[in-house]
Formats: sequence, structure tokens, C-alpha cells
Amino acid sequence: MTEPLLRITNLHIDYRTGRRHGTPAVRGAGLHVAEGEFVSLVGESGSGKTTLVQGALGLLPPAARRTGGSIAYSGVDVTGWNDKRMARVRGNYVGFIPQDPNTSLNPVRRVGHQVIEAVRFNEPARRTAAEHREAALDSLRTAGLPDAERVFHQYPHELSGGMKQRALIAIALAGRPRIIVADEPTSALDVTVQKVILDHLVSLRERLGIGILLVTHDLGVAVERSDRILVMRAGEIVEQGPVEHIVRHASDDYTRRLLAASPARLEPLISREPSGTVVLRARALTKTYRRVRALVAADLVVREGSTHAIVGESGAGKSTLAGILAGFTTADGGTVHLGDTELTGPRRRESRRRESRRDLQFVFQNPYTSLDPRFTVRRIIEEPLRAFGVLTPGRVSELLAAVALDDSYLSRLPGQLSGGQRQRVAIARAIALNPRILVLDEAVSALDVSVQAQILRLLVDLQERFGLSYVFVTHDLGVVRLIADDVTVMKDGAVVESGPVAAVFRDPRHDYTRRLLEAIPGREVRSTP
Repeated sequence: MTEPLLRITNLHIDYRTGRRHGTPAVRGAGLHVAEGEFVSLVGESGSGKTTLVQGALGLLPPAARRTGGSIAYSGVDVTGWNDKRMARVRGNYVGFIPQDPNTSLNPVRRVGHQVIEAVRFNEPARRTAAEHREAALDSLRTAGLPDAERVFHQYPHELSGGMKQRALIAIALAGRPRIIVADEPTSALDVTVQKVILDHLVSLRERLGIGILLVTHDLGVAVERSDRILVMRAGEIVEQGPVEHIVRHASDDYTRRLLAASPARLEPLISREPSGTVVLRARALTKTYRRVRALVAADLVVREGSTHAIVGESGAGKSTLAGILAGFTTADGGTVHLGDTELTGPRRRESRRRESRRDLQFVFQNPYTSLDPRFTVRRIIEEPLRAFGVLTPGRVSELLAAVALDDSYLSRLPGQLSGGQRQRVAIARAIALNPRILVLDEAVSALDVSVQAQILRLLVDLQERFGLSYVFVTHDLGVVRLIADDVTVMKDGAVVESGPVAAVFRDPRHDYTRRLLEAIPGREVRSTP
């Protein structure tokens, strides 16, 4: 029987707390990947999946140590190998694609030189500079970059997110590995770019017979492309099997919750007909940054009590539009009206701007950076109430209760909260002044899928309770289907399509909208032979 490319058996990894080891991160986990097999390891933040992979690659941080189990590549036990020996394994046998290309690529070196460096490291025989260069170009082409010559001479900041990720794939392919380990390689990418990168990994498996181990928090991504799925929770593999079995016959409650939380599988969370009253209107908004047209005559109409989603990929102009609505950015042209009050233009006074901040509040994308780490939850929520002189006894507790948190959180700092809890606090702060409108800029994109589903339900509940209107900025049409009444699709600073969600999803008029719809992960389940 042929040995698998990678076999992890009964692995245990602990993290040091103070002077003592004892906090388990991985508890008896095992997996294997065969030649030409696509395996996904799925779990939410803190499940231990990245630590498991780090242990397999010999990349554990200093605070972690393996306390049991074994790791073997093609039957060769590498458990306990030092870093020098493991570095050769990582280059020539297993290629590693890290999560964030923005931190994994050297910003001051051209992409081609970084690929050449990987080629040299992984090629023991002496080769000429021309041979190294050609090998690097070949890796870039194999990674799906047809204009490899141009990319070879560019710096990372000159590439899009998808092109940066392909450059990392090229570096991973430089040693001609037999297996690729990809740790959340698409979590920072737009859905259409995500689809292209994942489809390319599938094609590498099919063309080159490479085994793929994909680490992801998104079960929807895994079910479309994997042969087998392993689900990890609290350091343990709680379920594993072929994709169809996992989807149709999951036996573990956690697996079923992950499946149920996938946006592609949830039923829409709203069923209503918003009023025709317009609460917010933007007309012909334009904005240019250093000769780049970020907004081109963009219009937006938000109905009272409704959710209007603004959808598009990075660079579409959606965050610029949201920033102008919230008063963070000044438009070069066009107008914004909140009810009958104009919020734009040279005659906008500070008093009017201050009042608009009461009526229109903003929820930022990343709950890890939008809350002051020095402030307690009480002080964070009190801040806008104090600024407007409307702090009353018990008000902070009321706001916490509205976002399903109790008073035990009042004295905690943001660092003591999970991502979902932080976003609940951010929402409590945003509704403190009883605004009419919330602008939410990618407010759930940094959250695990099950937490994302909880926050979406919370937003719908708050909307019904307080009569809020939402401007919901997102790159994910799967989320739009769940909570939005209307949608505006943006590309290159311009609105390409706008209308009721049901109509746009049923009969999209623009090719770009159709591509976004086709890229929603989890719509199909891969059939395993």
C-alpha cells in the first residue's frame, strides 16, 4: 500500500502559560493526504487548525511544543527533526502558502527575485543565473500569471491581492513539491478572486498530481472543491469523511452548525416590504484621489426601515461612497441628503454635521482595531452618550442587553473579548444615540461564519425593534441575499446595477453582477468518485 504524502498521527501540542506548559492547542489530532487528493481542514478561530499545520511543517512558535504524536512524509518520520532538516522538507517536498500576501512578501524586493530565492534554496545542483530566472518565470506561469515577465519585475505593492497570492503560490511551487499546504490562502481576497485562486489549486492537483491540504474557516469553500473534509474544534478532529457524507450525514453538532451558518445555505432573514419613504439619498457623487477616479457619478437611495447593500470588489468605490455618506470623506461633486437635510456642500455647518452624527452612525470592518484597547466596554459605549450630554443611569446596560451581552462585560477590555463580542460592543456604541441610519462597512467579513450568522440575525432584530435603516457595504453577495432589501453593485467607482435584491439575483443585467453571483461559495457540493 502506497504511503500518503503526509500523515499526522495522534498529535498533541501545548502552549506555555507563564513558566509552565499546559494549555492544549492540539489534542490527539490526525490526518493524511494522498497523492492528487484535495483535503480541507475546517474550523473556526481558535480551533487549533493553524497550530496543527505549523506542527506538521516544523514552524511552531517558541511558546509551543509538541508533547506527543508523529509526523511523516511519504513514510519518512520527521518527528523531532531540527529546523535545518525541516527547511529542506518545506522547500523540496511540501510547498506552503501562507494566509496574508501583504505580510508574507518582502515589500522592497521585486517579485521575481523572491521567486528566484526560493528556486536557489530548493535546487541543490549548481545552475546559471539564466536558468534560475527561467525556473522562476516557469513557476510564475504555473501559478496562473500569464504575464510572468511583467510580474517578475514588479514590486508587491504594484500587484492586486489575487496576483500577490499567485506570487506566493509560485514561491511554493519553486521546489516542485509533491504536496501544497495552504493556510487560509483566500480569506483576505474578494469572492471572485477567491474562486480563481481555489480553482487554480484544483487545476494544479489535476495537472501535476499534487496533494492539497487547504486550511479554512469557511465550510462553504471546502464543500465545493474537496475530496475529503476534516472538521476541527478545540484542538480535536470532531468529524471527517468524503464531502457528500459530511454535507448530508454530519453526525457532530458542531459540523451541523457550521453547515447551517454558511450564507449559501441560510434562508433569507427578512420578509417584508419597506416603505417608499426615502431616508437617505446620494446623487452624482464623484471623488478623485491622485488622478484615480474613486467615484464616478454614483447614486444611492435608501428607504426607511430597509437594508441597502453596496456590493463590489476591492477598488470598486464602495468604501469611498460609505465614507462620504458618513462625513469621513468630502466628495468632489454631488450631494447627500439625510431626509430633507443636505449633508454635503460648502455650506454644511459644524452644528449640522454634529446633528448628522446623531442620526447616522458607522460600524467599522475590523472589531480588533475599531475599539480603543485601553477603554473598558462601559467607557466605549458611554463615549458618544457623554459627548452629546445624554448619558443616563442604566443606559449602557440597556444597550448591552440590546446586543445580547450582560453587565458582566462592562469592566472588560477589548482584548478580553472574542471577535463577535467586540462587534456586538461596536454595534451597541453605534446605536447609543438612537440614530436613524447605520452605515456598516464590511461589518461581518472578519468574523467566523457561525459568528457572522449571529451578528446578521442581531442586526435584523435591532432593525425591527428600533426602525433602523442600514447601508451595508460588503463584497459578498451571499450575505446580501440574507439581509438586504435593495442592492447597488459597483465596479471601478461606478454603479453598474441597482434594484431590489430579489430582482437582481433572479435576473442580473450586468456581466459583472453575474460573475459575483457565480462566485458565492458553497452553492455546489463536489461529487467524489
